[in-house]
Amino acid sequence: MDSDSPTTGKPNAARFMQDTQVNTWIEKVSQRWRLWLVVLAIAGLGFYFLFPRGGDTSAVSPAMAHPTVPVSAAPAKLGDLNQYISAIGSVTAYNTVTIKSRVDGQLDKVNFTEGQIVKAGDLLAEIDPRPYQVQLTQAEGTLAKDEASLINARTLLARDKELFDQQIIARQDLDNQVAAVGQFAGTIKSDKGVVDNAKLQLIYSRITSPISGRVGLRLVDAGNIIHATDATGLAVITQLQPIAVDFSIPEDDLPSLQKAMKANPQLPVEAYDRDLKHKLAVGTLLTTDNQIDQSTGTIKLKGSFPNDDNSLFPNQFVNARLLVETLHDAILIPTAGLQRSQQGSFVYVVKPDHTVEMRPVTVFATQGDLIAIGKGLAAGEMVVTDGVDKLQQGSRVNVQTAAVPPAGNTP
Repeated sequence: MDSDSPTTGKPNAARFMQDTQVNTWIEKVSQRWRLWLVVLAIAGLGFYFLFPRGGDTSAVSPAMAHPTVPVSAAPAKLGDLNQYISAIGSVTAYNTVTIKSRVDGQLDKVNFTEGQIVKAGDLLAEIDPRPYQVQLTQAEGTLAKDEASLINARTLLARDKELFDQQIIARQDLDNQVAAVGQFAGTIKSDKGVVDNAKLQLIYSRITSPISGRVGLRLVDAGNIIHATDATGLAVITQLQPIAVDFSIPEDDLPSLQKAMKANPQLPVEAYDRDLKHKLAVGTLLTTDNQIDQSTGTIKLKGSFPNDDNSLFPNQFVNARLLVETLHDAILIPTAGLQRSQQGSFVYVVKPDHTVEMRPVTVFATQGDLIAIGKGLAAGEMVVTDGVDKLQQGSRVNVQTAAVPPAGNTP
């Protein structure tokens, strides 16, 4: 028996602690081995499923290391880029007239149909002319009576002059006859004015169109009594040819506009529909306003359009595009091909070996779906336009040709 053991037969405390530590260490080692066995098993399964069982794997590794990325690409083209100032505009008629009667009377005839295109001077309606014909007859009768009186007064004046020369009548009698002639002359002038007024009222009983344009809806039917003071009128005529488009541009675009107007006072203006897809009409810039609206920071412009096909309608909302400059022989690519990063703008260029190159470029101008490249790209080079999110320098690609906008840019 060990001399260190107690004589009572109880286990030694120090040995008990030592045995406990040994057991703990053995348990930790076992757990680590079990963990390594699990890791090795998982790795074996991964190797089993990732690599084919049997055969040479050398042909698979390069393809997995450098996968081919399907992309769409478009060639850079040499062409002209039109630069526009775009704004929302409203179609405005040059002239809009409410047709009203200038005399009172019964509306006998309506000689137009709703929506009819009329010309200046066309007869639109007729008012009962009989009251004005009676007035004209009365005025002409009064004029004839006073003209006869004037002739008689002049005859008496000639006789009184002879008698006065013979000292048969007094000077006063001669002067009275001179005054009578003058009164009848004045009366005749007044009578002529009455006759002219009666003729004018008779003319006004026939209502004609003051402008050429399109007649709107009829507001009064035949048979009604109308007055010169009526507010509604008979109809509204709107001039359609030519027609104007009013639009506003930011004041920041004013310098470029003034520069363009010096080179060409009649700048082309195009009118498009709400979706900016269909061109409605082409006209020219007519004028600009004489001041900037401080509340909006814009200046108003007016364009003139022939509107021969009536494609523009008064109060219609359109998108106006004002051509201010054309860049000739520019390198053009679709906007989808331009990428941006913190280092600047770049494009992915497809090389002859079907790999891509990240190439920095300088953007000269942008308009619609086209971008003019100033530096970094040549005409004919293929630029990736779709699938760029999977690319990096040197990636291998499978190119599909993308739809390319024409060289002359469109909206």
